[in-house]
Amino acid sequence: MENKSHAFAAGAFVLLLAAMLLAMALWLTRDTTEQRQYEISSTYGVTGLQPQAGVRYKGVPVGRVLGITLDPLTRGNVLVRIAVQEQAPISSNTFASLGFQGVTGLAFIQLDDDSDALAAKPLVAEPGRLARIPMRAGLVARLTEQGGHMLKQLEQASERINTLLAPENQKALMTAVNNLGQAAAGLQQLTQGADRALLGHSGAPALDLPRLAAQADASLKTMQATAERLSVSAETVRNSAAEFKKVSVRMNEAGGTLDKVARGTDALSSSSQTLSSTVLPHLNHTLDAAQRTVRQFGRVADTVADNPQSLLLGIGAAAPGPGEAGFVPPSAK
Repeated sequence: MENKSHAFAAGAFVLLLAAMLLAMALWLTRDTTEQRQYEISSTYGVTGLQPQAGVRYKGVPVGRVLGITLDPLTRGNVLVRIAVQEQAPISSNTFASLGFQGVTGLAFIQLDDDSDALAAKPLVAEPGRLARIPMRAGLVARLTEQGGHMLKQLEQASERINTLLAPENQKALMTAVNNLGQAAAGLQQLTQGADRALLGHSGAPALDLPRLAAQADASLKTMQATAERLSVSAETVRNSAAEFKKVSVRMNEAGGTLDKVARGTDALSSSSQTLSSTVLPHLNHTLDAAQRTVRQFGRVADTVADNPQSLLLGIGAAAPGPGEAGFVPPSAK
């Protein structure tokens, strides 16, 4: 009966101690800062954003995400509710975007201003609902959009080049070349006939001027038609080359698609290095400390399970070992 009462007392003491530790942890981790709530209605996707995710104002942590739902007022929009510290300078010029933390893929809300926050007006809420902060496309969304435009332009340039090199156009170019050859041959015959007429060789056939004039007229018409076809083909080639040059210039110029892709890659690489050099060592240290704490708690639990009265009476002095005063061999016992 006495053992049962001791075990009951030990169990009650353990439960009371656990409740006190839980209450102390909640008290130490409580948030005593005053916060204001806002809503963000986004037409873009919020993949990777979770409740309790961070909210940063120009990179400084100022709050957290309270919830993510569909916007009941605007069909197809996503509504994100956030809580921000009272001292955060939220104004009518403030806008939100979606940022990502390194290579983990975890998203957070990034707040920023278009202009000087001191000259901006305070953000006023409409009656009956929270104030809303507009959402803009983040870096990843802009890169995705620019990449789609670049692929579309490359596809258009490729289609124009394929149209220029189509079998019909190649056949037209070959026909124009053949017509030029025929026109040159006709001109050569006309020149030879004129030479014979002017030199007056003996025994030379009589010069048929109407036939020569008709041949010359036909040759000139053929040359004109050939020149027009070549002009159209050259204009098509020139337009395709100009469009391809514009696409190349847009891709390679400062602030163009390739430049944005390069800057986005550098930003992702810098975030990855920052994560590897700062966050991961602290996380490993925290995990090691947690493992040591769990092992110590396990040893304490084993000791309490083997000897429950030790919580009230203490562990007691350890029995003397071999070579110590008062040691009694097991056989002598």
